[in-house]
This record gives sequence, structure tokens and C-alpha cells, in this order.
Amino acid sequence: MMLRGKMTPCQSREALVTVMSYRNGIMDGCLQHPRLDQKVNIESLSQLILILNSLLDLEDCPGCPLPLVRGDGGAGTHMAAFRIQILFREHYTWQGRLIWQDEDIETVFHSSIELMQLIDEILGE
Repeated sequence: MMLRGKMTPCQSREALVTVMSYRNGIMDGCLQHPRLDQKVNIESLSQLILILNSLLDLEDCPGCPLPLVRGDGGAGTHMAAFRIQILFREHYTWQGRLIWQDEDIETVFHSSIELMQLIDEILGE
């Protein structure tokens, strides 16, 4: 019998994504994360996933939780703001929560693809 690697919980890892505009997977937005000195501009859902994955690669799991990201509140009008909490990760199988702050709606996701689909559904409406 072959043993499979365990999924390691990595404390509370949270990013804040603010979307100014969105159409067909192309977005104008920014990402805030405790490991980033400043906001990073985001131009697509795939770029968002790749940056989040790079940030997760920097984790030394399990470790001390990073501080939560504070939004800058009132930085202009935006289309949507999301908190993405990645609770577990094994390769691109992520489990976590997507919190749509503007509507106070929370849902779970089970992979990075599902996360992309959820964001696309919300922004495409």
C-alpha cells in the first residue's frame, strides 16, 4: 500500500482582491496580501491564480499566521471586492473560502479552477 502525502493546513492565509472592471476573464483590479509591500495590479483570473500560488510557495507551513489584509476603504468605486482564504493546498488543489464583501456572501471552493469559476460567475452577472 502506498501512502499519500497529507494536506498541510497553513493557518489563515488571506488575500484581498478589488476588481474595478471585468469582461470575459480580463480584469482591471488589484491584489493585496500580507507578503506584498504594495498592491499588485491584476489583469486576468489566470494571473490572479499564478500570483496567489507564488505567494503560497513562500509559506513555511505550518507556521505563524500572517496578519489579515486591511482594505484601504473608500479607494474609489469598484465593481467587487473579495477576500480569498486558502486554508489547505496540495499542488493546485486548494480548499478555502471566497468572501464577496460587497454582498456579504461566503462560499467554499475545492480547487483553483473552481475559485476562478466562482469569481467569473459573480463578475459576469
